[in-house]
Formats: sequence, C-alpha cells, structure tokens
Amino acid sequence: MTDTNAPAAHVARPPYRADHVGSLLRPKTVKDARKRYFDEKSIAAEELRAAEDEAIIAAVKAQQDVGMPVVTDGEIRRTYWHYDFLDQMIGIDLEHREKEAIQFHGIALKPEFLTINEKVDFPDDHPMLEHYKFVAGVTNVMPKIAIPGPSCAHFRTDPEDIRHAPYKDLEVLFADLAKAYEKAVNAFYAAGCRYLQIDDIFFAYLCDPKHRAAKAALGQDPDWLIEQYAWMMNEAIKSRPSDMVIGMHMCRGNFQSHHAAEGAYDLCADAIFNKTDVDIYFMEYDTERAGGLEALRLLPKGKKRVMPGFITTKTGDLEDLDDLKRKFEAVSKIADLDQFGIAPQCGFSSTEEGNKVTEDDQKRKLELVVKTAEAIWGGVEG
Repeated sequence: MTDTNAPAAHVARPPYRADHVGSLLRPKTVKDARKRYFDEKSIAAEELRAAEDEAIIAAVKAQQDVGMPVVTDGEIRRTYWHYDFLDQMIGIDLEHREKEAIQFHGIALKPEFLTINEKVDFPDDHPMLEHYKFVAGVTNVMPKIAIPGPSCAHFRTDPEDIRHAPYKDLEVLFADLAKAYEKAVNAFYAAGCRYLQIDDIFFAYLCDPKHRAAKAALGQDPDWLIEQYAWMMNEAIKSRPSDMVIGMHMCRGNFQSHHAAEGAYDLCADAIFNKTDVDIYFMEYDTERAGGLEALRLLPKGKKRVMPGFITTKTGDLEDLDDLKRKFEAVSKIADLDQFGIAPQCGFSSTEEGNKVTEDDQKRKLELVVKTAEAIWGGVEG
C-alpha cells in the first residue's frame, strides 16, 4: 500500500547542503489562539487547530520561497521542543509544580517537570504522527519532523521523579526507552516520514563541566552516560528502512536567546560519530561556547554529513558570507568538505516564546543558509 504522506519520487532526498533545525517563530495569530484556548478557555480545540494549520501553511511557503529543499511545521503546535512529545508517550508525564525551575543563563523555564510513572512505550496514536502528515500534505519539497532524543527523558528527569521502581536501575530505563523510540521511528516511517530528526542535545551538555559535575553528584558517571545515550540512539534507529534518513541536533540550550551549557564536543565526538548510525549531524558552532573544530577529526570518511551551525538564531545580527566561507575553509583543513552543509545553530523558537529575533531576521538567516550553500557547493542539494 502506498502511503500518500511519503515524499513524491521527484522530491530531492537528504542530505542537503542547506537545512535548518526545525522550529520557527510563532506568529501572533497562533500565540493569541493558544492564550484563548489554554489560558482563557474561550475557544474550542478546532479553532486553535485552524489557526495552527493556517500558520503552518504560511511557514511552509516561507521556507520554500527562500529556496530550502526541506521544510518543517515550525513546531508551531508545540509549547516546547521536547516536553510535548515526551508527555504524550506512555509512562511519562509533565507536572507543573512550584519548585525551582531549570535554569538557563540569566533566565529560567516554567516550573514544569518530567516524571516517569510506569513502563515507557510509544503510543500508536501519538499526536505528532498526525503533525507530520499535515506538513507532508502541504509541501512540494521534503517534509521533516524533529522529536527529542531518548536521552532527554533521563537527563531532564530528577531521580526522585523516576517513580517506576524497575527504572531505579538506569540500564532498565535505557533499554525501555530504546525500544519505545525504535517503535516511534517505525511509526513515523509508516506515516510516510523519510527524514526524521532526533534532537539529542544532551551529548553537548555532558561536555560542560557544570553539567558533568551535577550528574556526578547524583552518582552518575557523565562519560558512562554519553556511552549509554549513544547506545540508546543507535538501538532506536539501527533497524530503520534503508530509505529513511536520520538527523541529530546537538546544542547547548535555546530558550528566549539564552543558553544553558558550554564546552567543546571533544568528549562526545567519538560516541556521536562512531557509535550511532546517524546520517546527518546538526552541530552548534555560533560562539566560542562550542569550542573549536577539532572534534570534526573524528568524523568517519564516507556518507555521514555535518551541518555546522555557524549562523546563530539567538540574535538578529546577520553573519557575513565571506566570513562563513572562511569558516568552511578552516573545516576543509580538518575533514572532507564534501561531507558538510550549512544550517543555523538551533531553531528560532525552541519554546513557544521564541528567541529575541524578528520574523524578518528569521527570513534573512534562512536566505543566508541558502546563499552560503550555493556559494560553497553550487546549490542546496547533493
């Protein structure tokens, strides 16, 4: 049976030379509709959905208009890049409670916390399967959806909030997360998805001395966690069909233009490049917080591709094309330039609040991604 949500045969297949992480600024119409629905409870779910649908159609057109070969729904239906997906899995819940919230540099998230209350599984009716189908139905290029990686369910859950007794043994938790994510990968494929991005950002967090110390204080060896996170990712994707491409985004936090971690990729580079069967790596490289390019030496020769995030989404300042060319010249001295493309460092709106940039800033950044790909590789595909 042919899935009508699978990309058409004429659509260019990933990897691309120009791509982006996924989230886009929420338009005022969506923010207003979400306030009326969630806070004021003055409109029905259908009215919220209609506002989201309209905004996603416009976002897809905007991505196509600047020449992107791949589009997302901008994560416009979500509050968070990660919690929405996890809260809709079996066994994981999101609780709002008055407690010190997760801290970013100079700002804190809302006081909402993951809890694991029973055996983890991926439901057959997970809402984001329909989210993918919608965006696939309104584009003539490659549709992509991003979901949080399996490590998020552990990294962002306090040990006291892991209430399912068998999961006090983390290897049991990791095994069940791997199985649940393998089921998710297969479910997205069945829904027509051929390009799935898994945002497993906590590899980068575990390169930060502060976060490493925090995990060590809980009795968790950060280097062991890196290996376990790579194992989970690989278990989840290793049996995917051959025509499904997997991307992985890694960053150091992105909430209203604030970050939560810093440190070079060196401590996790071997695990991410050589112990996961990921095809495309989206790596934050917009500030000195990301360290140098040395970790790219561990990229194995072959078909794997890295999309260095030299273009920031945290400010509206537009990078210089000649400077970007010089950065890629430096990359070429470390690894084969043919294994690279360009993408922004992160999404523009990892939460519904969005970064401190404008919609015009966002457009100009995406245009620069396309221009850079054209200048260095002669186009956005290939």
